[in-house]
Amino acid sequence: MSSYLRPAATMLLLLTFITGAAYPALVTLIAQTLFAEQSNGSVIKTANGDAVGSKLIGQSFSEPEYFWSRPSATAPYPYNAAASGGSNLGPTNPALADAVAARIQALKQADPDNKAPVPVDLVTASASGLDPHISPAAAEYQLKRVARLRKIDERQLRDLIQANSEGRQWGVFGEPRVNVLRLNLALDAASFPAPN
Repeated sequence: MSSYLRPAATMLLLLTFITGAAYPALVTLIAQTLFAEQSNGSVIKTANGDAVGSKLIGQSFSEPEYFWSRPSATAPYPYNAAASGGSNLGPTNPALADAVAARIQALKQADPDNKAPVPVDLVTASASGLDPHISPAAAEYQLKRVARLRKIDERQLRDLIQANSEGRQWGVFGEPRVNVLRLNLALDAASFPAPN
């Protein structure tokens, strides 16, 4: 019996060291060397180095002078990264219709002169509930409201949106998108001359 214990104990210690210490340390070293930003959460920092969020997780913006994010269905509060998930409400569910109607109403109240159709990504949550992006159409829909409240020329604001837009990944996958946190941070940091 003891002839089996020694090799088993040796193997246990060896595999514990390899899989519990050496391999994680190697993977961490590679990640920190080659992908430091991604492995540390893709954190966005202000000019003075304060972390304000991640470029991969949406944040709630409700003030009308900011661009609003895509709604989040996470619980118990929006954009809860520990509870990623959608509402799982089907298209015929009255609760989904009520939520969409309330979101449309909030957008219309914030910008009553805007008669354009509301882009779908401003009134529906993504499957993860954490989407940090909106479509260029959703940014364009909000442009006049933000420009009016901040007293910014619409062309300059459109240029800022373009500067914070991302194309398709590798030119093929996904759709063009605008990172809302980056856009709002750039909006706060920019100094615009008064519109003509």
